[in-house]
Amino acid sequence: MELKLIDDNGQSATSVAASDVLFGREYNESLVHQVVTAYLANARSANRAQKGRSDVAKSTRKPWRQKGTGRARAGMASSPLWRGGGKIFPNSPLENFSHKVNRKMYRAGLGAILSQLARENRVSVVENFVMDTPKTKVLADKLKNMGLDEVMIITDQMDENLYLSSRNLPRVKIVEAGHADPVSLMRFSSVLITRGALTKMEEMLA
Repeated sequence: MELKLIDDNGQSATSVAASDVLFGREYNESLVHQVVTAYLANARSANRAQKGRSDVAKSTRKPWRQKGTGRARAGMASSPLWRGGGKIFPNSPLENFSHKVNRKMYRAGLGAILSQLARENRVSVVENFVMDTPKTKVLADKLKNMGLDEVMIITDQMDENLYLSSRNLPRVKIVEAGHADPVSLMRFSSVLITRGALTKMEEMLA
């Protein structure tokens, strides 16, 4: 698989050979759906709690006698049918939302996503991408000259100036090669990979 190598002006003079295992796969929609769903589910935290009928501060005394009042039978005020009563099947902070995905499936899912992006010409390679100073405007102008608006930049090593320059750009995300996730890859319209990051990703995922 050949990926276009661009310069600081967005011009492509040559191409880079990339692994077919990572950029030449067929798109497997069901596998990608499973990988993305598992990634989002594993990011969830069970931080909500509701009270069941044994947790609410209500008396366990029978509100009125069983028969003869004309009203419906009632055992205690903590009944879920009553206002202020306990919740049926309450949410618990111990709830587990995680999904298990095998490492081989996760790698194959990332490869399918990257391959589809490459077929749609949404992946570009650059020799290096660093910033001399932490200036947001300089980075924004640099990306504009390269023809990149909404972009995910994958580097082999996090550059502090690059990270600080991108924090206030909502349509730009900087990640290291080992932290490229399927959701971000699909969300951004363009992906820019440094040559060193491309080598690392092929070592980790191919």
